[in-house]
Amino acid sequence: MSIIYNFIVSLTWQFLRLASLISPKLTLFVEGRKNTLYTLQENISKNDKVIWIHAASLGEYEQGLPIMEKMRQEYPEHKLLLTFFSPSGYEIKKNTKVADVVCYLPMDSKNKVSTFLDASHPDLALFIKYEIWPNYLAELKKRSIPALLISALFKNKQIYFKSYGGFMRKALSAFAHFYVQNDNSKKLLESINLINVSVSGDTRFDRVHEILERDNQLDFMRNFKQSSFCMVAGSTWPEDERIIVPYINASSFNEKFVIAPHTIKPSHIQDLRNSITKKSTLFSDFANQNIEDADVLILDTIGILTKVYSYADIAYVGGGFATGLHNTLEPAVFGIPVLIGPNYKGFIEAENLVRLGGLIPVKNSIGFSDKVKELFGNNDLIQRIGRINEAYILNNKGASIQIMEHIRTLL
Repeated sequence: MSIIYNFIVSLTWQFLRLASLISPKLTLFVEGRKNTLYTLQENISKNDKVIWIHAASLGEYEQGLPIMEKMRQEYPEHKLLLTFFSPSGYEIKKNTKVADVVCYLPMDSKNKVSTFLDASHPDLALFIKYEIWPNYLAELKKRSIPALLISALFKNKQIYFKSYGGFMRKALSAFAHFYVQNDNSKKLLESINLINVSVSGDTRFDRVHEILERDNQLDFMRNFKQSSFCMVAGSTWPEDERIIVPYINASSFNEKFVIAPHTIKPSHIQDLRNSITKKSTLFSDFANQNIEDADVLILDTIGILTKVYSYADIAYVGGGFATGLHNTLEPAVFGIPVLIGPNYKGFIEAENLVRLGGLIPVKNSIGFSDKVKELFGNNDLIQRIGRINEAYILNNKGASIQIMEHIRTLL
């Protein structure tokens, strides 16, 4: 099976190289990896102590961030190496200050794995959530470098728990310890004789709870909102915007709206703005006009949505009508009701919060309009729903503490 796997990895790489000629995203994927070895050699010396953290993309980075921040504080003598698999993670966080070195993870072929580990020589490796790479794990075990899987989530449909999944089960056995999100994940691992498992929860709860301790003030949002009721719609796709915009155009209440599209290409921003009949402005233009006169603010930028949520009376999180629900915890931590689309199955925190009543799913534009009207001005209802979200996050934080206790025994 190892021979077949390595052949598939090699074939996939050749395909990606060819596909990169016509795909800008795959161009980043391929070309970015050409710089990995140079980046390591320029920034890591033979005498450096290194902790390696690997995240598939931006979501996994957010899960690993509380651990990275704590390691930065407790192990200043170590360099933190952060790798990404996806361009959507690397391109956004390549300049993050939480790590000393940031680069793409080379493909999981034996020669690339050996070259990467020779150059980085980590004392500890942390993989986040789903990242299981057989050759990396085998080589780490061979070199006696402990590897931890954190915020892991397993489901019985995965290959590890199938009769034909022996090769991938062997890869799992290379981990020194698993920190999983729930009891079901632990039971699944124990069913294949992996007992080095702790149920620590999801480190994202620590990440979002820390948001409350930061300075979330934004002068432009204070000027924009004034004393109006404010709804913030974050990470919206066109499918979400077709639900939201009709309500905005029809609203006669004293309301302000912020829309932060998932895609900020100028053509999409212009299409979105053209669909709105209320007075709108762009974040990129607000310095040139009186932002308080606008009814709708479109965020044609990235990196500020979390702070913007702090000004919301209610929020809508996109993706539930499109490719997959985005982060609902970021607005929920501010103790406000959060509306979402109908496709939230498989997102554990969303399923739990829908059941508890903190997240409100809507099926169409009429349902969206009805829910917003129900919430508008109803402070008692808003506060009651918001407290559900606050309590859920508070009750689920603490995974980072448990993981760090183990890390201290390894370094």
